[in-house]
Amino acid sequence: MTSATAESEVRAVSRVAKELVASSGFLLARLGLAFKTKALERIEAEGFEAHHYSVLAILGEGARETQATIADALDVDPSRLVALLDSLEERELIARQRDPQDRRRHVVSITPAGRRQLQRLRAIAGQLEEEFFGSLSAAEREAFHGVLQKLACAHDPRCGFAPSVSSATD
Repeated sequence: MTSATAESEVRAVSRVAKELVASSGFLLARLGLAFKTKALERIEAEGFEAHHYSVLAILGEGARETQATIADALDVDPSRLVALLDSLEERELIARQRDPQDRRRHVVSITPAGRRQLQRLRAIAGQLEEEFFGSLSAAEREAFHGVLQKLACAHDPRCGFAPSVSSATD
């Protein structure tokens, strides 16, 4: 192999500019996009959208929610949410009914079939996380998640949760 051939093989791998790799924001965006792309592929292969999973996850926490609170939590236009809920309701994964306290609102709840589907979507997400973060140790994953959670809470109040009674310090 000549030095020109070896050099062309080395150049075959396109590299990102060093100044971009030195930027935490750039790396976070690039990794986020890579993860989102893979997640969407897997969720769509199951016949769902990412927002379907998000709606089921919110409802899976046990509370009945209004359409407005779901739209706000997901930062989705309420008219877009109606289409998402229609799709989930057609599959009998959620149920909507008028709010007895305010007949103008609909309250949304997850059905038993919705809980089963949520478990399947959680398994897909868990498998993807294992694959994507597999190069990190358990301690590194925990530390990384802690930093991400801190940043998310600082920039989006919807990601912050008040301490529960069981997690409050004495």
